[in-house]
Amino acid sequence: MPNKDTEQRRVDPLPVFRYHPDPLRTGAIARSDAVCECCGEARGYTYVPSIAGACDVAVACPWCIADGKLAADFGAQLVDDHPLLRDGIAADIVAEVTLRTPGYVCWQQDSWMTCCGDACEFHGDATQADLASLDAAGLAQLSADSGFPWDDLPDIIAEYSPGGNPAFYKFVCRRCRRARFNGDCD
Repeated sequence: MPNKDTEQRRVDPLPVFRYHPDPLRTGAIARSDAVCECCGEARGYTYVPSIAGACDVAVACPWCIADGKLAADFGAQLVDDHPLLRDGIAADIVAEVTLRTPGYVCWQQDSWMTCCGDACEFHGDATQADLASLDAAGLAQLSADSGFPWDDLPDIIAEYSPGGNPAFYKFVCRRCRRARFNGDCD
């Protein structure tokens, strides 16, 4: 019989997040032995970005995010709902993204992208190649979405590296599969 020192911590398969398909790769979820403050379990993973809500929660597991327990028990909101509401996204989708989907680490306020009447999937930091391949229309859209001046974008993109400052984030439409980007800086 294993003793406490040799016993392995339970690591469950991660829940599926429709709007954030690979939260391990994006850094929103990390391996951890920490105990979730919502369910009281150490399940092998923890949520990385800060959690906005009525109570401060430092450690939350992906399962309490996925089933809405974190949002219900602590008034937690993981993503800003304003961009989704502004774009006329259905209330059930807004609730899924803001209350039951891992957010992402950013410099300023997150801004979840939309397309085709739906929230987009978050795919993490854009690559330099993603941004360098944008045509004039793509640069104009990036300027509109990120707030960076269109004339400055070629120089900013030439110096860009993922995880840096400024930051650019890649979203993909669940319907038309078009990539959308937004960005911010400190």
